[in-house]
Amino acid sequence: MRLDVEKLKRASGFIAEAVSSLQAAKTLDSLRGIEGEAAQRYFSVFDDMILQGKDDFFFHTRTRRPPLDRVNALLSFMYTLLGNDIAAALTAVGLDSYVGFLHRDRPGRRSLALDLLEELRAPLADRFVLTLINTKQIDAAGFVEKESGAVIMDDATRRAVLTAWQKRKQEQINHPFLNEKIAWGLVPHAQALLLARHLRGDLDEYPPFLWK
Repeated sequence: MRLDVEKLKRASGFIAEAVSSLQAAKTLDSLRGIEGEAAQRYFSVFDDMILQGKDDFFFHTRTRRPPLDRVNALLSFMYTLLGNDIAAALTAVGLDSYVGFLHRDRPGRRSLALDLLEELRAPLADRFVLTLINTKQIDAAGFVEKESGAVIMDDATRRAVLTAWQKRKQEQINHPFLNEKIAWGLVPHAQALLLARHLRGDLDEYPPFLWK
């Protein structure tokens, strides 16, 4: 009852239409444009899903390098952790995490890991951050604002987030494509394996991880 359901439905409907229009994209730039508009609409309602501590935990826009509020600090930290897990999973199945499809290749940039991160950050990282805030597992006092405006976690908060993340990774889910029970922490490996099977011709299409 605390959510603006109609607002969330409109955003969800826009994203669903964006997904449908991907098949018609003729170029990589047009595909990136569709993804960018969908991401903008997604983040436009992110603050609506924060239900606790709104004075301290709020989200106006995505800020990086540096994050400028507590929520962005959490998101950036989680994207780094999840990106590392994805890169390790890609390497484990014999793929080069530095050669991507959607992200342009640059020296030192794990483009393929960033591609998979786009797919997995909402169900894994974003949902986890919202859970931390809405269940009051972290305290606003555990963040420090630097003179530059950057907001970072103190050591105790970082340890608490890492502990909660390791616990979340052990929780079991039923993988929507494999139809098998696996731990959340194995989702990056499962998707990396499916991508490798597709690239090697064992699967006609790559099955993305879709989670409600």
